[in-house]
Amino acid sequence: MKKYNVGIIGATGMVGQRFMLLLDNHPRFNVTHLAASSSSAGKRYCEAVKKWHMNEPIPDKFTNMQVLDARADMEKIAAETDFCFCAVNMNKDEIKELEYAYAKLECPIVSNNSAHRGTDDVPMVIPEINPEHLEVIPAQRERLNTKRGFIAVKSNCSLQSYVPLLHPLKKFGIKCAAVTTYQAISGAGKTFETMPEIYDNVIPYIGGEEEKSEIEPLKIWGELKDGKIVPATSPKITAQCLRVPVSDGHTAACFVSFENKPTKEEIIKAWDEFEGEPQKFFLPSAPKKFIHYSEEADRPQPALDRNTELGMAVCAGRLREDSVFDYKFIGLSHNTLRGAAGGAVLLAELLAYKGYFD
Repeated sequence: MKKYNVGIIGATGMVGQRFMLLLDNHPRFNVTHLAASSSSAGKRYCEAVKKWHMNEPIPDKFTNMQVLDARADMEKIAAETDFCFCAVNMNKDEIKELEYAYAKLECPIVSNNSAHRGTDDVPMVIPEINPEHLEVIPAQRERLNTKRGFIAVKSNCSLQSYVPLLHPLKKFGIKCAAVTTYQAISGAGKTFETMPEIYDNVIPYIGGEEEKSEIEPLKIWGELKDGKIVPATSPKITAQCLRVPVSDGHTAACFVSFENKPTKEEIIKAWDEFEGEPQKFFLPSAPKKFIHYSEEADRPQPALDRNTELGMAVCAGRLREDSVFDYKFIGLSHNTLRGAAGGAVLLAELLAYKGYFD
């Protein structure tokens, strides 16, 4: 089986660090290039990382690897890799420019960033839910005038805690949903050490998060038409997003109403039986079971459940009828695994399986 040479752009940040752990000894992806800002360029990786946030140490193979300049060394990186992951900390316009530049150098980009999520020929994919959106890539290549280069993105991390649970229920005709997400501090690239204001506190605002939570699901559920992804017009989703004193794991309280109200047993059965292409293709990072439902009244909990199936499964619980909506339930996903780096790696595995890097 072919192995691909891979670069990580933004390797020194929190998501970049998670990429390092996930890609150490990956069966198909061999990390050959690390890139970051000019202030890190030329240093050994262990010197360039100001703070290592992971519980596991830096993998030995990366400790002394030289960090390249994501901009100045772009042509070298593009020429010597099969594709790159991108997880940079820059403003949206700069990210757009950077990712387009790599794509036009014939280096496919699998992005953790939000800059291109709204671009109508850039697929934003949760691999179990909308893998067919990858079919827009030829149209994107035509626009960019590339043969290999393209950009594919993963969705916002908070979506993973409720969209995978709503998706199998669409067959019952979802009319509307309301969701409140309780988001871990690692979603802001923070730890308790670097975010002391979160102690004994909840912050009821995360810039741009509510808009993403309401709009991005409609692109994921959209359809391909004339070389573009046309977002769905329903169901309507309203969201509130709060930052809470949790290290990892985004929790969602979700309320939903249906055109054809299912029974509780039908909902649990739909969750239990749901699988996507990652499970069918046995992709390396795919959880064997995508959705795990718990009957316990006090589950799921981030501390107990975020690492289910190495953090790549989505957990659900507390499904019950509601007095305003039809049902309510709790969802949970690991935001830096399924929601960020892990979701991007799984997307790259799907792209590799389908031959988009060849």
